[in-house]
Amino acid sequence: MVLPPAAAVLDALLAADEPFALLRSGEDPDVVRVLSGAVRDVERLADIPRPAGTPVLAMVPFRQVAERGFPVHDDGAPLRVIEASQDEAWPLSQVLAAVDELVPQPPAVTGERLSISDAEYGATVERVLREEIGRGEGANFVIRRDVVADVDATPARAALAWFARLAREEVGAHWTFVVHTPGHTLVGGSPERHVEVADGRVRMNPISGTFRHAGHDSPEHLAEEFTSFVHDTKETEELFMVVDEEMKMMAHVCSDGGRMTGPRLKQMAHLTHTEYLLDGCTDLDAREVLRETMFAPTVTGSPIENACRIIRGHEPDGRGYYSGVLALFERDARGRERMDAPILIRTAQLPHDGTVRVSAGATLVRSSDPASEVAETTAKAAGMLAALGLRPARPAVAAPRLEELPGVAEALAARNDRLSPFWVTPQEPLAAPDLAGRSVLLVDAEDAWTQMLAHQLRHLGLVPDVRRWEEVRPDDVVGLGSADLVLCGPGPGDPTEDSSPRITRLRELIAARLADGRPLVAVCLSHQVLCTLAGLEIVRLEDPQQGVQLTVDWFGELARIGFYNTFVARVPEPGGTTIGERPLEVALDAASGAVRGLRGPGVASIQGHAESVLSADGLRVLEGMVRHALR
Repeated sequence: MVLPPAAAVLDALLAADEPFALLRSGEDPDVVRVLSGAVRDVERLADIPRPAGTPVLAMVPFRQVAERGFPVHDDGAPLRVIEASQDEAWPLSQVLAAVDELVPQPPAVTGERLSISDAEYGATVERVLREEIGRGEGANFVIRRDVVADVDATPARAALAWFARLAREEVGAHWTFVVHTPGHTLVGGSPERHVEVADGRVRMNPISGTFRHAGHDSPEHLAEEFTSFVHDTKETEELFMVVDEEMKMMAHVCSDGGRMTGPRLKQMAHLTHTEYLLDGCTDLDAREVLRETMFAPTVTGSPIENACRIIRGHEPDGRGYYSGVLALFERDARGRERMDAPILIRTAQLPHDGTVRVSAGATLVRSSDPASEVAETTAKAAGMLAALGLRPARPAVAAPRLEELPGVAEALAARNDRLSPFWVTPQEPLAAPDLAGRSVLLVDAEDAWTQMLAHQLRHLGLVPDVRRWEEVRPDDVVGLGSADLVLCGPGPGDPTEDSSPRITRLRELIAARLADGRPLVAVCLSHQVLCTLAGLEIVRLEDPQQGVQLTVDWFGELARIGFYNTFVARVPEPGGTTIGERPLEVALDAASGAVRGLRGPGVASIQGHAESVLSADGLRVLEGMVRHALR
């Protein structure tokens, strides 16, 4: 029998058990690219070879985040590349027909089991809310669990069959793919681009908020439920928090800091997400961009460094490739390198031991309900499990297009009314000649908010130098040779924890700068440390203010500011306070006694985050703090 071209190539690859990849992009869903070539493992992202005439495809496991110095379970999953010697593009219909010819019977998948039961996962949710978010360790965290089953087929044949099902039944995927290599095979339909580098621009695509499709008796009922979802506090905060976290990354890798557009909908067969698009200019190599953006907050949490610590503490083992990325490096028509890297979610991992694993995680925030988060992991895994035959298949068009329902477009657009104009409009430099060229030492207290702060300071004309807290000593912040302004930044944790080297160093730096009498600004955690030095009481909030926008009385003017804090300083009654001989004016919430900010001769501080996308009045507040301290 003479096989059609696609079937003949796939049959030869299967017969020889050669490495190959099938890639279907959501931008051209009627075409499938087939890559094959040599496989090798490398140690670092910088070692990924540059494409010549044909592409290079990298499988980046989650453990690669150790390159950034972050804690992680080391499960040994390799950073693997396929250097393509063959790159062909076939019509999707031809590929599906070829798979049907070569794998006429879907593989049997049996013995389904959960790595963590519903009850155990719910208990983990409660523990993370209480022990991590409730203690100021971060705003949100993603904890996974797995569905594991046995497969009666070779990994390559099983993956091809599941790819065909995904291509027929799933909609809205950024990539649908198979990557088959010795010992590791992946198949999935990822909805989310993590990062793209092309034409000197970086694009990221944070997706969060999950609307689970169910039976609906009318479009009116569906519109009512979905509009309720769009207005839901938890879902809205979840999306804004991941946008803030990815804007930190954009501010680090983009010379213009990046801007955001959206929100839009990402509708799939089983669920719909809300998303933003982030875009900015860069002069960095694509591998460096990929390294500095490991990994998406939608699959880790924020702040990223502490999220990795919490993942290692609350997940029993390594993630393999789940929440890592595939990264395709190739040349454009003008010979310039470009990279597209989707996140490895909605993906099945086949470790060539007769099993298959599908992982899914829920984003845990201060308002999370354990039962709802259990249901969310189930919904997120449903599309891939349906492809495996473990769940009923759904039609590719299971619901009307949600963005076309009455009131939905208006409800989505209204979300931007509360956001910072700075991050949603072109960022023209501010004419501030009195600030131009003034130096700022920006102390990073383990949270990349400092990258957004640095970008806003550059916008104001200042020259920031971002340095980690371990690298800055008290001698660096005193004397005429020190920076014109020291800005001590945000970070996770309890500001009263005397055993923390980071808290101790922040206290030393702030005290030294105050004693020297030179300008100081303190943000969030550093503001709280400043408050302890002023003798103010620090309390833990019963309801952490993680990812909320509050309208506050900012020294006599109303300001909308984003807050990410579990601890707060309080004063018993309105009025001022002192630190040493220095009088401090207090911006106070009269109802709760919470200190929103302090200011005095040469010093200003804020509990919130003027740099957040949630801070509609943030740039004005930050500029006022800087001018006050420098005055």
